[in-house]
Amino acid sequence: MSVLVEPVIQTVKLSKVYRSGFRMKRVRALVDLDLEIEKGETFGFLGPNGAGKTTLIKILMGLASPSSGQARIFGRPPRDARVKSRIGFLPESPYFYEYLTAMEFLRLSAQLSGVPGQEAEARVRRLLKLVRMEDAANVQMRGFSRGMLQRIGVAQALVNDPELVILDEPMGGLDPIGRKEFRDIIAKLRKQGKTVFFSTHILSDVEMICDRVGIVIAGRLVNTGRLTEILTEKAESIEVTVTGVTGKFRKVLERVAQQSIRSGDSLLLTVRGDDEVERVMAIVREAKAKVSAIVPRRKTLEDYFMARVREAGRN
Repeated sequence: MSVLVEPVIQTVKLSKVYRSGFRMKRVRALVDLDLEIEKGETFGFLGPNGAGKTTLIKILMGLASPSSGQARIFGRPPRDARVKSRIGFLPESPYFYEYLTAMEFLRLSAQLSGVPGQEAEARVRRLLKLVRMEDAANVQMRGFSRGMLQRIGVAQALVNDPELVILDEPMGGLDPIGRKEFRDIIAKLRKQGKTVFFSTHILSDVEMICDRVGIVIAGRLVNTGRLTEILTEKAESIEVTVTGVTGKFRKVLERVAQQSIRSGDSLLLTVRGDDEVERVMAIVREAKAKVSAIVPRRKTLEDYFMARVREAGRN
């Protein structure tokens, strides 16, 4: 007999309405949001600014109350103390005690999380190494850059060895190297069986590390799905770069292509499929020119995301 496993995160018809501005206009930040996150998933929560991402995270962390519906973490209300001890959290704009060193701050975080002293010391050193901040361990945080503070924030979120990690825009302020290191951290958490839920606007990183994504627009969850289902391997189009083609041959190639861009003696052609590629190759051979590159272009997460945003704008 199969055992029913309760979702790590579950929301049912979750809505949040608040008042804004001088006239106290009603703003619907979340609308009937149904969502389930399973144990061990890495879930990316995507949406434009003001879509409701941070509102949901605040509710999940017990920092805000829903207007209707419900949220559950490990089957319990978010404000349950038994839930808090199993979560690591990094808000979008965290505040740190700037006169503490990185080491002192993480020791304090471990103490507040109830990590025993001797174990806490070893864990803090491991986390500093994990986020590549060992060299700044004894430096006061008031001199840290945004990216350095973000790294310490990630370490703080992991100090209690949580089962669930919730991160709000965790890659903000990170340079490409820092983002690569963050992706490596997420990969390690996945291997450890931890559940990771994070919001971000950096879609290329989501595509690399997430199992599933959810897209929220104007407070409504418009789509959820596995990246393997959303992003097929089939090429949407093919880009062919041709060099040394001029005159009538160039004009013929431009008529074959959906789109063409000239750059010096090179011509970048976008065609639909293999038949058009064969036609381009035949024309190039006749022109005694050269094909320097053929690159299939597949649908990216950004393409999918923007299509959903446009659809929502039309409805």
